[in-house]
Amino acid sequence: MNELLTWTLAAVAVAVVLWLLWLGRSRQQRARAEAERREAQRVALEQADHAARAQRVTADLAREAVDAEALRDVETAVAARLAQQRAEEARIEAERARVEREEAARFEAQAQAAREAAAAAEAQRLAEAERRAAAEQAEREAAEAAAAEQRAREQAEAERQAREAAEREAEARRLAEQQAEAERLAREQAAREAEEQQRLEAERAAREAEERRAAELEAARRVAEQQAAEAAARAAAEEAAAAAAAARATRELRVDETLVLVADDSKIVRVKISRLLAAQGYRVALADSGEQALELLAAERPHVLITDVEMPGIDGFELTRQVRAGAATAELPVLMITSSDDKQAEAQAAGVTQLLGKPYSEEALIAAIEKARLAVRVPA
Repeated sequence: MNELLTWTLAAVAVAVVLWLLWLGRSRQQRARAEAERREAQRVALEQADHAARAQRVTADLAREAVDAEALRDVETAVAARLAQQRAEEARIEAERARVEREEAARFEAQAQAAREAAAAAEAQRLAEAERRAAAEQAEREAAEAAAAEQRAREQAEAERQAREAAEREAEARRLAEQQAEAERLAREQAAREAEEQQRLEAERAAREAEERRAAELEAARRVAEQQAAEAAARAAAEEAAAAAAAARATRELRVDETLVLVADDSKIVRVKISRLLAAQGYRVALADSGEQALELLAAERPHVLITDVEMPGIDGFELTRQVRAGAATAELPVLMITSSDDKQAEAQAAGVTQLLGKPYSEEALIAAIEKARLAVRVPA
């Protein structure tokens, strides 16, 4: 509506401009007619000014042509403005029609929603009616159940009274039976007391006989212990004499006789340890796994085993446990090399003789091997 008012004001303004232009042109025409009249009167007197007047007339005509052209332009602009105004009116009419259609659709949607709400309310009313009917039915059923429960309670009360009467009769019979049982128990108690008296006298006699036998056995045991102590002393003396004789017939294991088995999956470690031991004069056997180490233990009978902890397959702990489980290798010294600080308890449980950390000193390794070598005796 604001745009329509704007266009209306613009049209009024254009009309005013056109009226002003027409008014100006009318005044010019009247002025020109007056000038021509005066000019006709003064023709004789103003012949000399004819050329100048002709020029003014020519200028006036040119201005009139310009004014006419401007007027045509204004008329064209007004026509275009009117056409634009008609187009705007048509657009406004179309917009009004669209709004009316939307309003009608909205009214229809509201009506549909109202119909749906009414249907929902009707459904709710029906559901409420059904619920009330169900509640009334439930109340009737509850009343019937209460009546049935009351009848059941009355029947139960009658049964309880009958049971109580039966229980009273049973209690009377039980009391009579208890009295008879008490008399029987009294007779049995008297018989048991007589038997117990006889048993106690027999047990006292048996204890006295047992004590006599225990004293005799203790005396015999002391004699046997004294004889066993004397025999043990004689056996210890004989063993000491045999050990002294065996010591005189054996010698310590030489360095060049000592076979050291190195089990490690690292070739660098195996080469390093073998070079160190070979430089000290030891014999060296190498195994790259726990399985190969067990094979060499059975074939070569080494004097010392050096093993790593982490190896594929059988690791160092399992290898040590299998060494300790074998009768021929149970006392074999096992030196374990590890870079972990928390393996001491597990190594001790497996039976490792000495645990060496990484990096270890060559002196510590040689000292451990020497300790194991000096503990071995061979025939002289």
